Amino acid sequence: MRTYEIVIIANPELDEESLNGIIEKVSSWITDGGGEIEKVDHWGKRKLAYQIQKQREGDYYLITAKMEPSAVKEFNSNIKYVENIIRSMVSLVEEKKIENRQEPIQE
Repeated sequence: MRTYEIVIIANPELDEESLNGIIEKVSSWITDGGGEIEKVDHWGKRKLAYQIQKQREGDYYLITAKMEPSAVKEFNSNIKYVENIIRSMVSLVEEKKIENRQEPIQE
């Protein structure tokens, strides 16, 4: 399995319960495809560089997960149909970056 970082931008008008539902749905797609979730980071609401689907802000999430490359294609096709996800991006994390990654300083 390879390590992937998945960035999801959700509709900023959703309540916390709806956002948690979206993240649970995305997480279940990963685990159902034989993958495992390593970490889920909520980055909060941020201003978008340009307007997407009549939205100027988005609620950002970063999910680090291990998946098979064949599961990524199915994941991308599933995520397109979630109405409240404005944008998403899946990127492969190189092994060298994983070894050199340091934990962020917690305040």
